[in-house]
Amino acid sequence: MSIADHLIPEFDHEMASTRTLLERLPEEQSAWKPHPKSLSLGDLAVHIARIPFYCTLIVHERAMDLNPEGGMPFPKIPFTTTAALLTLFDGYVLDARASLVDASDSEIMEIWTLKNAGQVIFSMPRLAVYRAMVMSHLIHHRGQLTVYARMHDVPLPAIYGPSADTPM
Repeated sequence: MSIADHLIPEFDHEMASTRTLLERLPEEQSAWKPHPKSLSLGDLAVHIARIPFYCTLIVHERAMDLNPEGGMPFPKIPFTTTAALLTLFDGYVLDARASLVDASDSEIMEIWTLKNAGQVIFSMPRLAVYRAMVMSHLIHHRGQLTVYARMHDVPLPAIYGPSADTPM
């Protein structure tokens, strides 16, 4: 069994759970922030929807520079509608899953580097970067988004077991 074969069930579960939460977000509250330093509900949702893109990038590229010299950092995508958010998320998830399925064990273990303006932040095996920058990152921000949703009385989906709103 390949490394990717071990990763796919967790990937599928986390992406499905995330989509269920994203589906429930109230569009009319997209500009709401729990604190001035916090992302808005819409911006946090877009950030979460984009995280699967990093899986594709990690598998297909050897490095990423957050602020490349002479280049453009990743453009900001504004929240518009929940439907548009789900379309964005679904596309990234589809590409990310295909990237994982196609990745060989040796590719998954190759070193990948994150830079900022040419300075190396870290270099680690792609597998470790995938765990941190995709899975843990997504789970962390999804947890934040559940708090945002709860503060707007959005029924929370069951993620790792029943929620107060969704019995299993």
